[in-house]
Amino acid sequence: MSQYTFRSYSHIYEIGKKTSVSKWIYFLLLGMGIFIFLPWTQNIRASGMVTTLYQDQRPQEINTVIGGKVMKWYVKEGDFVKAGDTLIQLTEVKVDYLDPALLERTKEQLAGKELSVDYYANKVNATKGQINALNSGLGLKLEQLTNKIRQLQLKIQGDSADAVAAANDLRIAKLQFDRQRALYDSGLVSLTLLETRNLVYQQASAKKISADNKWANSRQDLTIAQIEISALKQENLEKVSKAEGDQFQSLSQIATGRADIAKLQNLYASYTIRNGMYTLIAPQSGQVVKAQKAGIGEIVKEGEMIAEIVPDKAELAVELFVRPVDLPLVEKGQKLRFLFDGFPAIVFSGWPEASSGTFGGEVSAVETTVSSNGKFRVLVKEDPSDRPWPKELKVGTGSNGIILLKDVPVWYELWRNINGFPPDHYKKVETKKQKS
Repeated sequence: MSQYTFRSYSHIYEIGKKTSVSKWIYFLLLGMGIFIFLPWTQNIRASGMVTTLYQDQRPQEINTVIGGKVMKWYVKEGDFVKAGDTLIQLTEVKVDYLDPALLERTKEQLAGKELSVDYYANKVNATKGQINALNSGLGLKLEQLTNKIRQLQLKIQGDSADAVAAANDLRIAKLQFDRQRALYDSGLVSLTLLETRNLVYQQASAKKISADNKWANSRQDLTIAQIEISALKQENLEKVSKAEGDQFQSLSQIATGRADIAKLQNLYASYTIRNGMYTLIAPQSGQVVKAQKAGIGEIVKEGEMIAEIVPDKAELAVELFVRPVDLPLVEKGQKLRFLFDGFPAIVFSGWPEASSGTFGGEVSAVETTVSSNGKFRVLVKEDPSDRPWPKELKVGTGSNGIILLKDVPVWYELWRNINGFPPDHYKKVETKKQKS
């Protein structure tokens, strides 16, 4: 019984027979030994989406600068427009701008204010002429009074000499009268001679008084002429001051008028520009999407979005977001590979040369500030040395980027991932060949 049991056991487990399992194990171990020494390209995986390289090529919102009411749509969603095409027409809703003749009335106000300023300018010129005339008249009158004063001064000198002569005549007449009276008292002359000498003395006395009065009157006339000069100057000063006051008032009115003119010119320019804002035009060629207002008669606010235009010509790029730990490994000009959504590809992570269906890219910019998602944004443009990107790509298409790094053995990459170390930080050393 045991003999049969042993035969069945040996038949099932084939004990003692030669097999090739050990050879396969040896080949497998040898293959794994060779595999772990193969080169492996380290890489960083990052996801993102297609965008444009330049800001003016990205989808652009069309906003209203002024508030208004929709009067007419000239396009619909999905239409392709060219730069300068009319998109929508608005009408005014604010009371301040409802007057259809607003520009003409503002222009009339401006013309009236300009005429007012001209009138005040003419008044200033007239006042200047008046001041000049007053000053010229003052000069003539002063010259007349100066001549009069000179004449009076000469007259005073003459009257003074006459007064002195009269005083001498009076003194001589008195001496003669006194001698004649002494002779009369002595009985040497007659009374007739004494009375004659007395008459001469009285005449000399009268001439003396008349000469003194004439001299005093001349001096008084000189004082009056000098006072008249002062009064004339004072009167002229008052008139000139009043004219200058009127002139300064006119100049103030001119300054105020010019300020009002500037305000009216500003209003006129603003109204003119506002009239050109009722029609919204396309700033660039592209497709109209995301129209926010439907129908006619809807009210739009200032700065509100009307629609969006996607440019038809754009230089595409891809924005990727990398982890902060991988940021030191990314630099401008670095090469990488892309997988775009909707375009199938076969990817061998460590052997980019063996991959198929991927597209090449080159790092264009690396932002130094963290984004809202906690990662850093990297902008990648098309690699001109690689095959071109698909023409069917649209802005917003998802993409996965593979940033190629250093070539290392497979065992090193396994050891790095097991320990959680980041890829190696390195820079390619460019050697320049010197011509001998």
